[in-house]
Amino acid sequence: MSIRGTVSHVDLTVTDFARAVPFYDRLLTYLGFRKSGKGVDPVWYRRYDDGGSFSIALVLARPGSRDKQHDRYAPGLHHLAFRADSRDEVDRLHDLLREIGATVLDPPADFSDQGYGTGYYAVFFADPDGVKLEFVHLPEKPS
Repeated sequence: MSIRGTVSHVDLTVTDFARAVPFYDRLLTYLGFRKSGKGVDPVWYRRYDDGGSFSIALVLARPGSRDKQHDRYAPGLHHLAFRADSRDEVDRLHDLLREIGATVLDPPADFSDQGYGTGYYAVFFADPDGVKLEFVHLPEKPS
């Protein structure tokens, strides 16, 4: 049973499939997504135990806009954050990012002192077009 308002999918516009697909394949596979062989544009799915799913697809930018770099302070997407189960997962993703030559904006650290909340441990990085991404571990709050 799905819940109204749950995010279904995100489509990200990229300038070059040859750069973006290998990057997102390594990232999203690490995060538990599976690449689909269907459709024109590359898409990765994450299926949930309740039968729901979430997908991320890449869409090629129009020819006239492929020379522009993403500006997260212009209207549109600022950044996309993924949740980690542990700080160790954040550290392992950081190792993967370095292995594939990704741009790391902020290496893994506890960002609690920056107003993000107690125990906010994250790595911030960019995709090949400069879209800011984040992998964050938030400790469970006691109930």
